[in-house]
Amino acid sequence: MLQIAVTGKPNVGKSSFFNSATSSSVEMANYPFTTIDANKAVAHVISECPCKELNVTCNPRNSICIDGKRLLPVELIDVAGLVPGAHEGKGLGNQFLDDLMQAKVLIHVIDASGSTDAEGQSVEAGSHDPLDDIEFLEDEIVMWMYGILNRNWVRLVRKIEAEKLDIAKVIFDQLSGTGITLEDIIEAKRKVNPDYTKWEKEDFMELIRNILHIAKPMLIVANKADLPTAEENIKRMQEKYPYVIPASAESEIALVKAAEAGLISYTPGDSDFEILEKDKLSDNQLKALEYIKVNILEKYGGTGIQTALNEAIFGLLNMIVVYPVQDEHKYTDQKGNVLPDGILVPKGAVPKELAYLVHSDIGDNFMHAVDARKNMRIAADYELQDKDVISIVTRG
Repeated sequence: MLQIAVTGKPNVGKSSFFNSATSSSVEMANYPFTTIDANKAVAHVISECPCKELNVTCNPRNSICIDGKRLLPVELIDVAGLVPGAHEGKGLGNQFLDDLMQAKVLIHVIDASGSTDAEGQSVEAGSHDPLDDIEFLEDEIVMWMYGILNRNWVRLVRKIEAEKLDIAKVIFDQLSGTGITLEDIIEAKRKVNPDYTKWEKEDFMELIRNILHIAKPMLIVANKADLPTAEENIKRMQEKYPYVIPASAESEIALVKAAEAGLISYTPGDSDFEILEKDKLSDNQLKALEYIKVNILEKYGGTGIQTALNEAIFGLLNMIVVYPVQDEHKYTDQKGNVLPDGILVPKGAVPKELAYLVHSDIGDNFMHAVDARKNMRIAADYELQDKDVISIVTRG
């Protein structure tokens, strides 16, 4: 299952984001280090299911289908709040940098209202510049990785020269356990000085930033977007960074709870809600719902929580959803389940890669694949398309 790390300073709404995204009961409190272990839970990204187009009723196994919307599971890791100097062990230190690096994509939750300082302490709204927090997180990760690479660099250079080793492979070995691939390092290295024997600190920094942008893309969630001091900060963030989602985790939690109580009709990701039981809502509850409607839903088109999850997977990671089946005529697996599994695959993947994602035995015995919509065999180098329904034919 794909992993997303939710990170940021203490007290910016990370656990609220995590809670609203996963419907988990992670402790939420207004003080630093509420999260002292990396919490993990399942969230979902949403894609159009082919069931309506194909005029079938699906029987999902690995996912959920609600009115033609397929909810596909991803794993969220709620990483404890980082503070400046974390790479040196300050705050809760390196263990959380380790947790961060297990994920494929990072969601960086920012207090867009500027009401928490660099250490995560509450301050007057607008008195702290949240753009400083964006740079701080990347700087901490870069410095942590620099410490790993620089520690034995002189010895490694001698070894590379003596044994004629590949520099990218040596760096890859040093960064083992971070989820960074050799291909990521090869691509990142193209943009730095090719003479690694002359690398200074600046060259390492450039290499590491390149690696991070390729291997661990980051989405910024501008939380507390409903507060008056947030709007201008969000505009500044969006001018400087490509992936910024205005959000209100507290609003999402309130709407989900009201929906669960049957008071409103609301599905995560919706841009509006319908009040079902107005007479059961107090004046304060009605005012709160109206506040959310005006300051979040109408202003930003949603609470931002589901948008952030979808953007992380389908935008930053460039994933698509493909539906493997056994019977290309009925769109079923061997047990008769219709469109049973939605599989997240990288855009550009080919049928054999899909086969291995389904099961290693299916990949090992792969012969060819059939486009179930067209009932036609497809080429080995065919690039899978979003919402393809694919029958995999194996030996034996």
